[in-house]
Amino acid sequence: MAHSKSLNNEQLQAVTHGNGPLLIVAGAGTGKTTVITQRISWLIEHEHAKSDEIVALTFTDKAANEMQERVDMLLPYGYLDTWISTFHAFCEKILKNHAMEIGLSTNFKLLTEVEQWVLIRKNLDRFDLNYYRPRGNPTKFIHAIIKHFSRCKDELISPQNYLDYVERLRLDEDNAFLPQDFDTEETKAQEIQRLRELADAYHTYQQLLIENNAMDFGDLITYTMELFQKRPLILSTYQKKFKFILVDEFQDTNLAQYELIKLLTATNKNITVVADDDQCIFRFRGAAFSNIVKFLEDYPDTKKILLINNYRTRQNILDLAYTFISQNNPDRLEVKLENLGLNKKLISQHPDHGVIEHLHATDVDQEIELVIAKIIELYNQSEQPNWNDFAILVRANDTARLFVEKLDTKNIPNIFFASKGLYGKPIILDVLAYLRAIVDFHDSHAIYRLLNLPIFDVTQIDIMNLNHFASKKSLSLYEVLRQIPAGFNLTTESISHIEKLLELMNSSHQQIKFHSVREIFLAFMMNSGYLQWIQKQSEAKQKELLRYLNQFDRVMKQYLAATPRATVKEFMDDFEYLMEAGESGNLSPDLDDGPEMVKIMTIHSAKGLEFRYVFVVHLVDKKFPTIERHEAIAVPEPLLKDILPQGDSHLQEERRLFYVACTRAKECLFFTSAEDYGGIRSKKISRFLTECGFSLPETNESPPIRKLGISSLVIKKNTNETSLPVPDYFSFSQIKSYNTCPLQYKFAHVFKIPTAGNAQFSFGDTMHGTLQKFFDAARQKAQSEQLNLLSSPVNITHTVHIRELVSIEELNKYYDESWIDDWYPSQHARDERRDNGKRILKQFYDSLPDEMKLPVALEKQFRFRLNNYMIHGRFDRIDEPRDNEIEIIDYKTGGVKQLKDISKEDKAQLLIYQMAYEQMYARKPTRLTYYYLEDNKMVSFLGTEEELEKLQSDILNTIDSIRTRQFPAKPSFMCKFCPYKNICEYRQNNL
Repeated sequence: MAHSKSLNNEQLQAVTHGNGPLLIVAGAGTGKTTVITQRISWLIEHEHAKSDEIVALTFTDKAANEMQERVDMLLPYGYLDTWISTFHAFCEKILKNHAMEIGLSTNFKLLTEVEQWVLIRKNLDRFDLNYYRPRGNPTKFIHAIIKHFSRCKDELISPQNYLDYVERLRLDEDNAFLPQDFDTEETKAQEIQRLRELADAYHTYQQLLIENNAMDFGDLITYTMELFQKRPLILSTYQKKFKFILVDEFQDTNLAQYELIKLLTATNKNITVVADDDQCIFRFRGAAFSNIVKFLEDYPDTKKILLINNYRTRQNILDLAYTFISQNNPDRLEVKLENLGLNKKLISQHPDHGVIEHLHATDVDQEIELVIAKIIELYNQSEQPNWNDFAILVRANDTARLFVEKLDTKNIPNIFFASKGLYGKPIILDVLAYLRAIVDFHDSHAIYRLLNLPIFDVTQIDIMNLNHFASKKSLSLYEVLRQIPAGFNLTTESISHIEKLLELMNSSHQQIKFHSVREIFLAFMMNSGYLQWIQKQSEAKQKELLRYLNQFDRVMKQYLAATPRATVKEFMDDFEYLMEAGESGNLSPDLDDGPEMVKIMTIHSAKGLEFRYVFVVHLVDKKFPTIERHEAIAVPEPLLKDILPQGDSHLQEERRLFYVACTRAKECLFFTSAEDYGGIRSKKISRFLTECGFSLPETNESPPIRKLGISSLVIKKNTNETSLPVPDYFSFSQIKSYNTCPLQYKFAHVFKIPTAGNAQFSFGDTMHGTLQKFFDAARQKAQSEQLNLLSSPVNITHTVHIRELVSIEELNKYYDESWIDDWYPSQHARDERRDNGKRILKQFYDSLPDEMKLPVALEKQFRFRLNNYMIHGRFDRIDEPRDNEIEIIDYKTGGVKQLKDISKEDKAQLLIYQMAYEQMYARKPTRLTYYYLEDNKMVSFLGTEEELEKLQSDILNTIDSIRTRQFPAKPSFMCKFCPYKNICEYRQNNL
């Protein structure tokens, strides 16, 4: 087996386990991801299952992507779609295929928590709330109610279950259902009324979701469960399809997720779960440690393998962590399952000793300076200094800000991995100010912010005078700018920049009725000079600012996908709802996104990561461990199915968090604390430090390094080159972009600068989406008919009369649903293109043969290896028109071309598809076809061996060039088509 020599005995046993349930208890740093990925590889290579017959589930997209990449590199060939994903993505994929079987649309929208809040806020009158709708703040409890519904779904408590429970309470049928003892009948009646209000609200919320063709993340699990329970034939299909299921971080599963796994493995029981109860730190999102215990009860023949060889951390750090976490006994797996003889004491594979220190300061400022001084000291001592070696772990987000500020003053590159706060970033506040200003010219606060932008460069004196005059005359700042009063001695530069701002605002205001908020946003970034200003910053600053812009761009894309015809004003109105909800915007920084930086993050965010030096800070009473915060609205205990711990569950979870923090460190672990955090009383050190054997230093004398202050410390110059990241995967569009111009590639794929689209792309995406929905609907209806006729699960391999399955009216409905309004130059152009699209679809529909086989695949992703690189992409459509024939089809929305007129680049795209198909299926396709929808004509060809070899060589040469991380400009006549031409100083001037 590939890489088996690198596995220890226990890992090898886990990887090569055959059939039946398997529990892998994997301690921190013991190589669990290696085991999971190599097990997937082993199962495929030894033909226990095909790649699409294996499911691997985890909890974050990042973890799923990492697992996918590792499997890609282990397998020596390309392969079919794998089911390596999060639980939610797995269920979404199933529901997209089968939701109509339980009366739901397959075209549902998935709502974030913020979108859930807005949905309830807009429909608050539909909820009969009294207790949870206080007069002074009617929206006060919306977030808490949403979390309450989510917890109910985690526990598989439906609205009807909740209503039934309340009714039993009301009828006093069973005193065991009483959630607490009541002093009087009146208090009991009040409690029943409160719970009835919640149960009714839960029911109303679910109805609202259905009416809006929407689901939340909890619905993905519960509706998939409902599908499998109500449609046993569909369940049977998937039980037979999935021969092996693997679950990572099993200790973090909730009841609903575990019950779903049990359903899918009820027949073959080929389930592998990887768990560590000492790292169960997500109980706030429904994680149930007791699932490990239930698993062993439900699968009594489970093979147990314990991984204790640690490849990350020095032994003395591991010993301290083990001694500390043992204080959670008897609620740990070692004790709960003592009959298994588990000994979870980790054994380091590093012979040297680590450093463990407690750094104590008199106040919080000195604590921070002490941390930074130690970082500089270690950095200067290192032979190969790297800021990526350092992590500052905080218990709560608000702790991090002071560290960021101090690191900035010392010019130490750093990044704070906050989960929230996008809307408070200065660059996003600038964008929001512009959007507010063009919706309402008289929003003086917004215009004041715009005048202060460096791109307009109006002097502070001029801004102050203009603002003062506006206030004195009770005018808006816009009114003053439009006609600057006589006697104002503004600089020539200020006047010029004010005129530029007003021109931009007037231009955007004219467009807001016709263009989307995203079009306005991107036009502002490009035309104002903001993107050009970003290009003049350091590479680290460019990456930071563009990361925020991209994430805000994603917010707008999601908003427009849910409300495609919304105006800029409607977007801003809804944005105010978000602000009212207390939403600050999700942040999703990439840990691997260069250049190197000190990482500041919460311990929850650090799970699964490792660093050479780790600082666990603010270890004082009530900061870590924190004071327990109970759920704002708790689920009634009789409805819960989790096994509750004997000890203090909050303290135990805090201990597990501390254990996770300790086991992130490779070589050095520093604990820090201070006496004064700004309160009246001095802080006691954390009980966790005491439990680790630390106490306050006997002397109050300040360490010498702190007496000097960090301002006097010099940072050694790093002679190592810091390099920008390049992707691990490559696509046709990346290759094409680099060959056109390496600088364009840098803008698009390294800096990921958001760009404007064009009408042709909007129309192309519309047609792709329409045809996918059309064929998906035909497949689902054909499958449903066969299920009803044959009462057994089948695959669609025979011919169908597709026009009898899907009408032209339904096709037009899919077209309307898929229509993208953006980037058309005028209303007339948009209407003309929309009408043309209906003509094209009518022509397409009428030309369909009476009998045809449905496509084998639609919008199917592929990955294949080319030497040591992974190439990825997506097939538009794969047909099997006749037995032993395979046709790969790519849609084009332009007019038909002759084969000789197809460009080299366009031909290369389909040749890459041919390479992918040959690796994935070990056979050649029959033909490659461009389907020109405008004329309803096809042009086909097939690549020769010589063409494929030449293209492979060209691709490898291009990738090697990309990996040099050199991105020189390549000006040419193509500059006029480049989306970055307005910010590129190297573009050809004759545009």
